[in-house]
Order: sequence, then structure tokens, then C-alpha cells
Amino acid sequence: MNDMKPIKPDFKIVGTRPVRPDGVDKVTGKAAYAADMAMPGMLHGRIKRSPHAHARIVSIDTRKALALKGVKAVITAEDFPELDPSIVAAGGEAHHNMANYSANCMARGKALYEGHAVAAVAATSPSIARQALELIEVVYEPMPHVTDLLEAMKPDAPLLHDNMFTQGLPETPTKASNIAKFFKQERGNLEEGFASADLVFEQRYTTQPVHQGYIEPHACVASVSADGQAMVWCSSQGQFMVRDFSAKIVGMNQADLRVVPAEIGGGFGGKTVVYLEPLAIVLSRKAGRPVKIVMSRDEVFRATGPTSASVMDVKIGVMKDGRIVAGDVDCKFQAGGFTGSPVMAATMTALASYDVPHCRVTGWDIVTNTPKVAAYRAPAAPNAAFAVESALDEIARELGMDPMTLREINAVRNGMTAIYGAPLQHIGLVETLDAIKQHPHYEAPLGPNQGRGLAVGFWFNGGGESSVTVSINPDGTVSVATGTPDIGGSRASSAMMVAEALGVPYEKVRPIVADTASVGFNEITGGSRVTFSNGLALVRASEQLVDEIRLRAGLIWDVPADQVAYADGIATCLAPDRAETPLLLGEIADKAAHFGGPLSKEVALNADGVAPCFGVHLCDVEVDPDTGNVTVLRYTAAQDVGRAIHPSYVEGQIQGGAAQGIGWALNEEYVFNAKGQMENSGFLDYRMPIASDLPMIDTIMVEVPNPVHPYGVKGVGEVPIVPPLAAVANAVRDAIGKRICDLPLSPTRIHAAMTAG
Repeated sequence: MNDMKPIKPDFKIVGTRPVRPDGVDKVTGKAAYAADMAMPGMLHGRIKRSPHAHARIVSIDTRKALALKGVKAVITAEDFPELDPSIVAAGGEAHHNMANYSANCMARGKALYEGHAVAAVAATSPSIARQALELIEVVYEPMPHVTDLLEAMKPDAPLLHDNMFTQGLPETPTKASNIAKFFKQERGNLEEGFASADLVFEQRYTTQPVHQGYIEPHACVASVSADGQAMVWCSSQGQFMVRDFSAKIVGMNQADLRVVPAEIGGGFGGKTVVYLEPLAIVLSRKAGRPVKIVMSRDEVFRATGPTSASVMDVKIGVMKDGRIVAGDVDCKFQAGGFTGSPVMAATMTALASYDVPHCRVTGWDIVTNTPKVAAYRAPAAPNAAFAVESALDEIARELGMDPMTLREINAVRNGMTAIYGAPLQHIGLVETLDAIKQHPHYEAPLGPNQGRGLAVGFWFNGGGESSVTVSINPDGTVSVATGTPDIGGSRASSAMMVAEALGVPYEKVRPIVADTASVGFNEITGGSRVTFSNGLALVRASEQLVDEIRLRAGLIWDVPADQVAYADGIATCLAPDRAETPLLLGEIADKAAHFGGPLSKEVALNADGVAPCFGVHLCDVEVDPDTGNVTVLRYTAAQDVGRAIHPSYVEGQIQGGAAQGIGWALNEEYVFNAKGQMENSGFLDYRMPIASDLPMIDTIMVEVPNPVHPYGVKGVGEVPIVPPLAAVANAVRDAIGKRICDLPLSPTRIHAAMTAG
């Protein structure tokens, strides 16, 4: 069931469901991904990785590998400049320490997790490259390791970095630790709030690291010319991010590095960083030939960023009527081998859905001997929502109140201020709660061993820097160049917004994702920013073109531009006593050389005015009393989507996020053995949900437009993964009568809870 309020009647293209421009190539297998790229003389790169979770690198001997016939280059950390920690680069929602990123790409001095790269080779064939890896002799001095974040916080825990002192505390510590940073958000008087409460609830909740699970592994091809100019073709969520990060890591000018985005087979935040590209550039520079590197699935799991494990302590005070008066949430997040967990986002999102007058949310960024984490759709928000929404479910039970009613009483409304200080404008949480309440699923009967769970999710959404070019061709067709990789249908939405603004058919607009030398700077595809930010730039460029079209038509007719009307691809002369034949857009463009030159506009902006999004999910499960196995019977997801430019893709985003969240709740986790080695680094053992594991996911699109955007756009990609963890956990609790506070809700864990006592 797909419900949506009617689109404004004066929109002709926005709100329709045309075929995506990249669809045919993808379904016929013609779309070019990074691993499809091949060049004359191309070499094949492979990476040697540490078998130890924590070890000092005593020496690396590459002589035997270099002597192997067919090997053209071998590199180690010695081939990269040693970067000052003050060097940073922007990527996603934060600035990143490039010294850490460099050391994550290639271990320097120590291997900090199993799978950490220590050397790389380039050879004439993949088999020779694999042989060469075996010939590289690395002498390690194994060191004590720690993979559990609570153990890593202890004073006597093995130290990953001798120079890491906790930032953000009132006083700078004098002793190094694995606690990298401390964050805090607060307002009101916490003691006063809890003192006034009729009921105070406390509980600890935990989650394990999970991977984004994109189907396409990381891949790239790099080619460095004799003059030092370089090109990279890669799978990423941002070619400009790849350019900027890689240039800093390898020590070259950004203008000397051109990055071409290939099609991307999934990212979900996991491809907002670099792993292979700097290595391929240095190998190509050394060998004098193009180098291609493609990760195996095992490498993806062992060496690329999952999201954080987390431990969250929740304390909430409420009145008998359900009003929340105080909230205290402490979030401990695993960063992996280098600092940079998304815990700050947890402090900002944990209580963002509710009006809590007295609250504090704290966060701890903790390094462990595990792969450095990366973003995963609404980074940290699913963890935080799992904890808070689970706690609210228990509070509702203790108060004898419907969980929906508790949320309706406390839901944030327009004009309120978030805990992190931002005003909440143009939000639709109340409307979204009501949409679930009015859905047939909400009152549907349940059977034996079945339960129903409800949860709310929030995400800020993003704006940021976007650059676009819109050009009208002599035949009246339109070319659109953006600089953000298309993950969820952004080429289609871009073409639709331009077609709407220019009054031309969608089929006449051809969008492309341009490389770093062909369009101005763009931030990554992430944070649910692209349709909003690119859309603002595209509509602005289109509006400028409409003004230019009227001017050109006026020049053709020798009348002022204000006496020319333009609509639906046709210019009409309004001058009195002039009977001019209307001009089609193509006719005006065809005469452009004689009346001012090409019809093309470039717009670059830093978009602000984003509106946050909320989602409400409802989940029914059945738990097998003999095994503890959970079957998801029914799932409905409602979301405030602003305005759906292409409803099918909005529905797909919601359904995809829900599916990923269900997997996170029930099955997925990294399993480490006593040596700190991952034991389930493949899709057979790392259990992601497949189609037969899931019901059809119903979507309800609630449209509360953002007036800052000409078409009301809000980002929609992050929110859908936020509520599922808690919605599933609350449904399981309803089915078995016991609360399980630790994810995943595996059959063994559920069965143990059911049989305990």
C-alpha cells in the first residue's frame, strides 16, 4: 500500500514516476562500474594485510616480491608522505584528520586491526600479484589487543595510540587512553527535572558493529602520467572527496588529480572515505602504468568501515500523565583503529523527537583494534533511537499507556528548539504519527506468539555545497551536469526538477554525473543532501535560463524581454501590435550563436534552509517458542518526505532503509575471536536479510513541504533506517513478554530470554 497526499495540481512533472535515465543500461548490464574499467598496459594491484589485531611492524622485506617476474611495483608506508595531524579535509558531515586516513590506508609503524594494509603490489596479472604478496616478508611484534569498547575504556587497557588524550573534557587529561573525545548536549536543570518526575526509568542498551553491505566491493583504476598528472576511476559517494583526500595522502596538487565517478553499486555511507585510491595512485606513479585494485568480499568486511558498536545508558523521568520531564542518555561508541565514530550525532539525535525540558546527552568516542568505522545511513541515529525508543516502550507499559499516546504527548512540534540549539521548522512528526494511527495495520489483530512494536526516528538532513551546469542544446534538448554520484535516483530527480522549471518534457533532459574537472566542487552524496542542495542549484540555473530565453527571444523579435512570455518550452511575444509567431525553445537555441552565444548557466551554492525529517515505523513479528526465531509478518513505515519529487524512489528509500534496519535488529553483527580476528567475513556467515526474510514493506508518504525549496524538498534517505531497530525490538518484547536490551535479537538470545526463570 503506497499512500500519498495529492501533488499540487500546477506541477506537471514533479510527483510523477518516469523511467530513470540510467535504468536501461543497468538492467541490460551495460552500466560501467569501477571494476569494469580496463586500460592498455594496465597492472593489477593487491594488498597485503595484517593477520594480527594489534602488532608493531618491525620490518618489511619486499626484495623477493620485486624479483618475481611480472611484478612492477611494491609499496609500503615509506612511499607516502608523513602527514602532520593538523592537516584535515572535509568529507560528509565532518572534517577528517588526514594523518589518520593515510595510516588507515597503509599502516605506519603499527597494524591496528586484522586486515590493516601493510604493503601493496602491482603486477601484470592477478595471480602474479597474489604470489608477490606471499613473498613480502613482514616481521611483526604482536601486542595485546582490545576489541570490546567497554574494555577499551579501562585504565589498564592496551593502548592503541600513545599520544591520544581525551578531548572535550573540562580538564585535559595527563594520561593517554583509548577515549578519543567526549561530547555533551544539554539544556534545563537535570536534577530539577528528575526530582519532579513521578516515574524514573533506567536501562542499558547495546548494539554490535554492522556493515553497510553494499553489493559492489570497493574498486578503482589509477593512471599517473610522466608529467605527474593523474586520473582515477572509482566507486565512491563523492569524486571530489576522493580527489581531496587522495591528493593530501599522496602529496600532490588537487588540480593534478582528476577523478571520474563510475556507476556505484551501493554505498549507504560506506563509500564516503578512501581505501584503495591513494594506493593505486602511488603504485601507478612507481610502475609508470595504470593500476587496478578490486577488493574481495573478505577484504571489504575486514578492512572497510562498519558502523560502531555502542553502549547506551538511558534514564528518563516522566509524569503519570505521560509527559517526559527529564532525560539523561550516555552514548559510548566504537571508532575502530582511529578516532572518528559518529557519536556526536548520537548526542544530537537521541532525544530530538521529543520535547524534553530538562535533558543531557553525552557521548564517548573510543578506539579499539577493529576496522575504522565509516558512516552508515543516519550515522549513530539508529543506535540512539534503539535505546530511547525501547525505553519509551517500557515506560508506556509501566504507565499503562498506549505507546502511540506517549509519543503523541511528547512529540516535537513546529517552532520548538532541538537539544542542539536549532529551531525545528516545517516538521511533520505529529502528522506522521497520525498517519500510522489511521493505517489499517495499527488496529489489525495479532495471533499467538505475535507482537507489535512502534518506534520513531529523526535525521537532520543536509544542505552543503553543490555546483551544477544546465545547458540548452540547439535542438531544444537540455544537458544537465551535476557532481554528486547517483545512488538513489538523483539523476532522475535532477532531470525532473529542470524539466519542471524549464517547462520541457522530462525525456528532453539528459543528466550526467561529471568528473572533478568538468563541474565545480560538490560535497559527497550523503546526509540526505543531494536532492535538496542540487535541486536548489538546478532550479536557480533553470530560472536564470528562462530569463535568458526571454531575453534572446526579445532580441530575435527586437522587443524588450519584459514583453516576452515563456511557458512550456514556447516563447510568446506580448508586444502590442506585433503578430510574431511563437518560438519553440529549440528555435531560440538554434539561433544562439547570433544572439549572445550558448544558452548555458552554471550555479554554485552552499545550500541552507534544510528541514529535518521524521519517520514512524510499525512492525509485527511472530516468535517461534521452540527456537526463538523471529519472523517479520508485517511492516509499515510512514515518513514526512517534504514533497516526493519521484514517489517511486522515495518509496524505495523507505523500504530499503527498513530492510537494512530489520537486518541490524535481528541478525547482523561482527564476530571476533580471541585473537581479534573477524570470523564471519562473508555473506554466508554475516547474515543480511534477503527477500524471503521480509514481508512487503508498506510506505506512507506524508508531505509537509519545506518552503525554502521551490518544490518543497526534504532529504529522505537517512530516516528510514533509524526506527527499525527499536520497532523490531519492541515487537519482540510484545510477543515474548520480556525485554532484550542487546542487539542482534538472534534466536539463541531470544530463546535464552524466553526460558530464563
